[in-house]
Amino acid sequence: MIGVTSDQKHPDLTGTASRAAFSGYGHEVTPEERAEWREVMSARAQAAFQRGQEAIQSGRLQDGVFWLERAERMARQSPNVIWALAIAFLNVGRVEDCLKRMERLYGQYGLREAAFLSVVCLVRLNETAEAISRLGAALSKFHILPELGQLATQLSETGGLPGWCTASNAGWVDVDASGSIRVSLDGIEVGRGNCGRYTLPEGWQNARRLEVRVGRRHVLGSPIDLQALTRCESLVRATHKGLEGWLWYPSEPEHVPAVILWDERVISVPAFATDVDSDVPLSRPRSFLFDKSFMLKGDCGPLILRDGHGRLLTGAPVDPMVGRLVSANGKLPKSLYPVPVQSWAHRPRVPRVSSGCAVVIPVYRDLAGTTACLRSVLKTVPPDIEIIVVDDATPEPKLAGFLDRLAQDGKITLVRHEANQGFPASANDGLRLAAGRDVILLNSDTLVFSGWIERLRARLAFTDVGTVTPFSNDASILSYPSVDAANAVPDKAEARTLDHLCQALFSQEEACIDLPTGNGFCMAITADCLTDTGLFREDLFAQGYGEENDFCLRASAQGYRHFPAPDVYVAHTGSTSFGSSRKALMSRNLEILNALHPGYDAKVAAFIQSDPLRNFRQKLDFSRINELRGRRRSILLIQHDAGGGVGRAVRQRAQACEQQGFLALTLRPTFLGCQLEWSRAQKIDFPNLQFTLPAELSLLVETLSQLKTHRIEWHHLVGHAPCIRTLHEELRVPYDVFVHDHIWFCPRISLLDGNGRYCGEPDVSGCETCVATWGDYLGEDLTVPELIHRSRHELGHAGRLMVPSHDTAQRMERHFPQFSFEPVPLEDDAALLLNVSGQKNIITDRPLRICVVGGLSRWKGYDILLAMADYVKGMSLPVELVLVGHTPDDETLIAAGVKVTGEYREDEVMDLIGEQNADVGFIPSVAPETWCYALGILWKSGLEILCFDIGAQSERVRRSHCGAVVPLGIPVEFLVGFILRRWGPVS
Repeated sequence: MIGVTSDQKHPDLTGTASRAAFSGYGHEVTPEERAEWREVMSARAQAAFQRGQEAIQSGRLQDGVFWLERAERMARQSPNVIWALAIAFLNVGRVEDCLKRMERLYGQYGLREAAFLSVVCLVRLNETAEAISRLGAALSKFHILPELGQLATQLSETGGLPGWCTASNAGWVDVDASGSIRVSLDGIEVGRGNCGRYTLPEGWQNARRLEVRVGRRHVLGSPIDLQALTRCESLVRATHKGLEGWLWYPSEPEHVPAVILWDERVISVPAFATDVDSDVPLSRPRSFLFDKSFMLKGDCGPLILRDGHGRLLTGAPVDPMVGRLVSANGKLPKSLYPVPVQSWAHRPRVPRVSSGCAVVIPVYRDLAGTTACLRSVLKTVPPDIEIIVVDDATPEPKLAGFLDRLAQDGKITLVRHEANQGFPASANDGLRLAAGRDVILLNSDTLVFSGWIERLRARLAFTDVGTVTPFSNDASILSYPSVDAANAVPDKAEARTLDHLCQALFSQEEACIDLPTGNGFCMAITADCLTDTGLFREDLFAQGYGEENDFCLRASAQGYRHFPAPDVYVAHTGSTSFGSSRKALMSRNLEILNALHPGYDAKVAAFIQSDPLRNFRQKLDFSRINELRGRRRSILLIQHDAGGGVGRAVRQRAQACEQQGFLALTLRPTFLGCQLEWSRAQKIDFPNLQFTLPAELSLLVETLSQLKTHRIEWHHLVGHAPCIRTLHEELRVPYDVFVHDHIWFCPRISLLDGNGRYCGEPDVSGCETCVATWGDYLGEDLTVPELIHRSRHELGHAGRLMVPSHDTAQRMERHFPQFSFEPVPLEDDAALLLNVSGQKNIITDRPLRICVVGGLSRWKGYDILLAMADYVKGMSLPVELVLVGHTPDDETLIAAGVKVTGEYREDEVMDLIGEQNADVGFIPSVAPETWCYALGILWKSGLEILCFDIGAQSERVRRSHCGAVVPLGIPVEFLVGFILRRWGPVS
């Protein structure tokens, strides 16, 4: 194992410029570099996807699967890649792999095609009962895929059902059944007869259930959920061209939709959209543009646009004049005059007396989440506070019934809309009922805890307060633990603990921080602020997103301020109400918000940059990690930020420390300092334990001391601030050293020169010549003698000096003869070798398959593998080379004939190797590895190993007697010849 396992950050290892090989302190990977790398990976994924599609179209199905699997590993979140691979799996008979991906696509996107093809997979797997159940569920929500009609008939017969049915947004239901059929809407019969098509009566869209029975028995697919069938994904926005938008029905993408205009004109929309940014795979939105020719005299103000079933399009009502606002083109009405964001004068801060309080909760769907929210509110809100619930025409009868019962019992005041109007309109109806009182606006997907309302109200006790927002897992700038990454939704117990923690740790200083805006998931608003600012702009923000930000900016212009409530934590599950329209509506509304309030984005960005709540989040992180520690002492493992073999070794060491009863902490470098983490945590569990160095060195020391750190292990200090090298002195604790590479005496780390050849480890003058010629990767201004001197000093003051292998111990002792290094193997080779039989496979009718594993840098043997591929190809030898992994230049290897799978996760590497049906494993490293996890992986997969006579890889293979070792530098033709003689096909 060598510290750097991939050259992806520095693919050119031949230059002479001195530069750090790792990101870290003072060596940040810039956003531009990250973007460039993402573009490279995206291009690779696109190329693999294209090759996969081409292979399948030409009938080379197995090749197609290989390339699509590679594309999936490089673009794991791409639903289109997942879909294409699932279909390829189905075509080659890998049905379980297809089913797994279909279930993922259905669970994540509610994809019709995935629902029905899951049924096909289950039939092929002979899981007939489950297939029948899933088909019934799919037919109840979606119009059937045309090619599955015969399968539906077979399954209904197999299941002893009288038949099956499918409904269309065009207003009919097809029935394939025997016997007398009855069709009913919400229990009212609307048709009777034999199998065939039944046209539904006018207004059928307003019903909830469509039932098809033979006698008393439902056919397969009945009852049909008409709300699911008629769900429309859509967006309408005002532009300089007019009213633009798109719509489609996910339950029946082939149905040609229509738009009902504000004057009841019905316009068919047959043309498919080409520029809609949708996350939903196989989405087929159809676009429209209503320009001036559609406008009649008097058409002004917000206009209503509905789909063919009479439901508001997402983004409607929409004011055509907003098109002038966002394009900055044309005269605007006064209500749309932009108001630049500025530092407005604050109102006087004097105590105020509240005139009462009400809680307003808009509700749409999600029975489980809404009932949990309302129960938590009813349990914690004092009896003198009115709870106003606005039912925005929920499509869920059980939810409507639950709200009715609460209203009848006098527990809530219920307002019900006849048609869905969106969050801003629903919130406004509640705010009007609460007029003259302070209001707490609360989402229905939240959980609150004892004392929350009293604590929020205490923050409203001054005349300059406009809004107050608590902490949450999903609250933008008030999110915890992370403000820039998605946080997991805590369960009820975790959320309650966080609420208690917020109460215990907050200070008045944090409660007086000015926010650029509140957040509408839970926002307390003073009565005076509501009176002076007005209601939410439902005429601009339609179904929601951005309306509370606009409100807060208008309130700021009136002199009101927005504060956090750091002593309150409210759990927030997040909204999925708008489906695939959500992203488009957010983008549209953000554009309107920034046009209406120029400078808003900059103000929020400045707040995020200054991060005045960082210290409070840091206190929360520390308290939580200290609670995890309990009575244990801590061990600190210092590592670099490059992952790879060092990262894996650190995880193993940390696990061993935890098993011994310690809290294992890790420290990795950041651009400004370092990040303290719990070894068993997910990456964002404690993201705020970052320290700017050297300015916050004393805080880091204090934190580690309070965590009872009693020992430090150095695994890698490259990339760290200089003060980390003396952290043990500040803490007054001992430290041990675990050597993972040759950075202690080699400024190039790998013991390779610029031509990729092993240097032979010359004396100091030889090292200086090498560095002067080829450059170094330490990122420090150190000469070779200075590096040796520092290493000698640091190794001399350490407790244990550990290395992974005897080869590494001998190599280190040759350079530092005054010290003794203790071999501590990172794996149990005997256990890894259990699957290696040692018997040669007899190959007669196919090429020899050689497998290489890992991220292949130059010192890991990239040049060797490329040379072998060129030789095999040029000589037409019966050899296939496959790399289960990736390189800085996959494309060149692929062009030379190497199969390159792409990056993999640890949990999938064994299956990947197994799929290659390899005959021998090859470790092509040309530098002395200190351990080499790739070797263990290949042994675990049952393969004998070939490697060069250098480093830990050679030591381990010789000791195993399961493989072969060849001289380093052997000509490629001799190398390939040796492999063929030992493992090759029998003629």
